[in-house]
Amino acid sequence: MNNNVFIENLSVAYQGKPAIQSVDLVLSANKLTGIVGPNGAGKSTLMKAALGLIPKSNGSITYLDEPLKSNQRRFAYVEQRQNADLSFPIDVFGVVLLGTYPKVGLIRRPGKKEKELAWRCLEKVGLTDFAKRQIGELSGGQLQRVFLARALAQEADWFFLDEPFVGIDASSERTIIDLLKQLRNEGKSIVIVHHDLHKVRDYFDELVLLNKELIAYGEVSQTFTAENLQKGYGEEITEMIRLGERKNDR
Repeated sequence: MNNNVFIENLSVAYQGKPAIQSVDLVLSANKLTGIVGPNGAGKSTLMKAALGLIPKSNGSITYLDEPLKSNQRRFAYVEQRQNADLSFPIDVFGVVLLGTYPKVGLIRRPGKKEKELAWRCLEKVGLTDFAKRQIGELSGGQLQRVFLARALAQEADWFFLDEPFVGIDASSERTIIDLLKQLRNEGKSIVIVHHDLHKVRDYFDELVLLNKELIAYGEVSQTFTAENLQKGYGEEITEMIRLGERKNDR
């Protein structure tokens, strides 16, 4: 059975204005896929609509020959860090334990099995020493790793992350991308809304280039081209990338 996610003719509108229009693409299983495009291109909208987190105007999203919502537990979503309530009185371990709730339900409390799972997930992201720390005390990179641990506790097959590297230091970003690559190598499927084009070739196997409409998608080597970038961003951005790559090569 095909484990890819099929997005067909997906459109979303806000207050009558199109956010994304008629998007057709396939998100490949067991890959690290980036979604890129200029500000306002609809990247987060595409991700949220695919997961059923916001209403769509049109289209279908299927997985394992069924509507994706029939397999919702196989999908974990990590929202933008800026949307988190850091004043909420919960510690790091409590946040990760929340990832077990979709399986145990809201009525039954997590038991020993779930707590052991949450601890293993904290170990995987290297934050067991922070287990009792309130989430508002963490750095941006630490908080992002906690959210990833919570997603791991869901024991999902797919991980969707919305701008996970915004506002974190370079060392934390490297730690997180290395962990995501490890998860991919273990058979997980990962989709990331991303903004830094200089990292695309290093980070991703496949790429979705969007600007309200789909510009291109597929393997990075075939998709991340000057022609496609000009269609998505205009000529100015392609020159910026060339300059950035020259700088990085020095």
